[in-house]
Amino acid sequence: MSQRTTPRQSTLRTRAAILAAGLGVTTALGAGVAFAANSSGDAGAPAAVAAEKAAHSEKVTAAKAADKAKDKAKDKKAAKNPTWAKPVSKYTLSATYGRGGGMWASKHSGQDFAVSVGTNVKAVHTGTVVKAGPNGAGDGPAYGNAIVVKHGTGSSAKYSQYAHLSKVKVQAGQKVDKGQSIALSGNTGNSSGPHLHFEIRTTPNYGSAINPVSFLRAADVIL
Repeated sequence: MSQRTTPRQSTLRTRAAILAAGLGVTTALGAGVAFAANSSGDAGAPAAVAAEKAAHSEKVTAAKAADKAKDKAKDKKAAKNPTWAKPVSKYTLSATYGRGGGMWASKHSGQDFAVSVGTNVKAVHTGTVVKAGPNGAGDGPAYGNAIVVKHGTGSSAKYSQYAHLSKVKVQAGQKVDKGQSIALSGNTGNSSGPHLHFEIRTTPNYGSAINPVSFLRAADVIL
């Protein structure tokens, strides 16, 4: 014999079923939202990392480009301002180093810069005057009035010589700077016309000259 269900019991069961169904929907919906949120976070993380890496890469590239530009600017500045200089500003290159002829006992020991008498003669590099005066400053009367300046120390030291001068402005023992006026050009000694005779030497004395044009050009001086 079956048991009858009263109206009150039926109503309670219906409410319980509805409540259970609602809880199930809520739970499912919550899980779905959580899943969606989790999926969205996982998908956004790699994109954010990639964007951060790209930004860092751009910064590194920009920094390298800036450093390269600075180095290029330094090189350009150095090229415009070498540590050595020309002995005169305006000139014509005449008799060259190693040239033969009756004007010289052997071969020409320097480079001649054809300039008018009284042209400003400048030290080609910082140094100390070791010779200055007439009679080639001790190297012989053929040089006329002359100056020899020592540059550097030890075995690597070089010496610049300036000859046929009309006026000597410095004396032995005096320190000079690159570009400083040390004399006026002339036509003294064994000279066929106004000019500056210029040498680069490995010692302060005659007979140790090297090619002065090659030396200055190697030091980035444009002649």
